Amino acid sequence: MLMLGIDTSCDDTSCAVVEDGQKILSNVVSSQTDLHSKYGGVVPEIASRRHVEIIVPVTEEALLQAGVTLSDIDGVSVTHGPGLIGALLVGTSFAKSLAYGLGVPLIPVHHLAGHIYANFLGKDVPKFPVLNLVVSGGHSELILMKSHGHFRIVCQTLDDAAGEVFDKVAREMGLPFPGGPYLDELAEFGDPGSIFFPLPKIEGFEYAYSFSGIKTRAILEFQAKGESEEFKADLAASFRKAVVDQLLHPVKEVIDKTEAKSFAISGGVAANMLLRREAEALCKELGVPLYVPPPELCTDNGAMIAAAGFFKYQCVGRDMNEWLYLSPSAGLELESWGDGYS
Repeated sequence: MLMLGIDTSCDDTSCAVVEDGQKILSNVVSSQTDLHSKYGGVVPEIASRRHVEIIVPVTEEALLQAGVTLSDIDGVSVTHGPGLIGALLVGTSFAKSLAYGLGVPLIPVHHLAGHIYANFLGKDVPKFPVLNLVVSGGHSELILMKSHGHFRIVCQTLDDAAGEVFDKVAREMGLPFPGGPYLDELAEFGDPGSIFFPLPKIEGFEYAYSFSGIKTRAILEFQAKGESEEFKADLAASFRKAVVDQLLHPVKEVIDKTEAKSFAISGGVAANMLLRREAEALCKELGVPLYVPPPELCTDNGAMIAAAGFFKYQCVGRDMNEWLYLSPSAGLELESWGDGYS
């Protein structure tokens, strides 16, 4: 089955062609970083207008690179939330028109499910039950999957997402946009033990993340002492370690309780060098395999949406053309689609 995957959830316009949910034939991403860099963050109106301008050329390029035509496409998958509502409207409107014109199923995909299924692209895929750490600019969740389409959120952030605090601290330090990757590089030259950031104490939840406190602490430290390049590197290293320590803190206990057979990380922060190293060491200690997508599949892309759409369609196994009338949602909740279907 050839699935066309479309993602316009934020500031990247992406379209991909994926065969049987695992083989990437093309994955075209048009970045808007240059458009938003002078503002220090994504401007929703600018992002939406750029999606309108570029979505057709991006789709044409994806088909060209895959060596197929629209008549070869068997289904269209599209991110319908969460994300920037204007950006989502562009992608879903285009996908609905395309699916209707081709007479093929339209499969709406939750953005988090897309990130999770980035680890199912390729021959070596996670074994169920799999514990997924989805961590990006808008999300920080531990999600347990006992089978395809069965999602249970075990842990999530109560305030900021990890990628968000990386970007905000980096911006305060004067690093280029988007700041997270630049902070990650700078941290490689610093001493992670130079500034102590304690794990937050969170009452009333078995597992939860909170990053707003350490974000504020890092910004105050920089405002007080951040003149030298050496201090900047030490602050970046210490702050990065605090975020990574918190992200991985509940993983061992959750894996022990759930008997998960694999651990997977996805989302933009999955490219973080320390997170990858620490997760690899933890999984070696626990005796479970670690799955992390290549860097180009960590950020938003159409291939992950196509993969999730394929497995959703295979799992649900019914006519999905009713979703030609779907509406995007900026705050869409993640729901399972695997229960009750074979």
